[in-house]
Amino acid sequence: MTTPPAIVVSRSGLARSPVDVCQENGQSDARHQRREVDMQRPEVNITAPERIGRIVVGLSGVVGGVLLLAAAGGALAVALVVLLIAAGLDLVVTGALGHCPLYHRLGRSPISPRRLT
Repeated sequence: MTTPPAIVVSRSGLARSPVDVCQENGQSDARHQRREVDMQRPEVNITAPERIGRIVVGLSGVVGGVLLLAAAGGALAVALVVLLIAAGLDLVVTGALGHCPLYHRLGRSPISPRRLT
């Protein structure tokens, strides 16, 4: 079984997807059916103070890592600095989105002020 090409050039010279070409020709092939993906923003599971803290600590890790990368001498030092930058980027992204995949896996949700009273 061969897979259809990702892009088909039609008679008019325009590059189009195989799905568009099949629909234009009145064909309905199960291989070419478009799949609708329901993209939803993940729920916020980090409190506002933690989000700010993650962004601040993450940015300092990224900036510090970039500065240390210029002075890193050995391969081990470079690898550790790259890990510091990656960890910093992870903190920045999770802080900006307000969603931590690990918290989601553990079932942690932010404490509501209503629950405290």
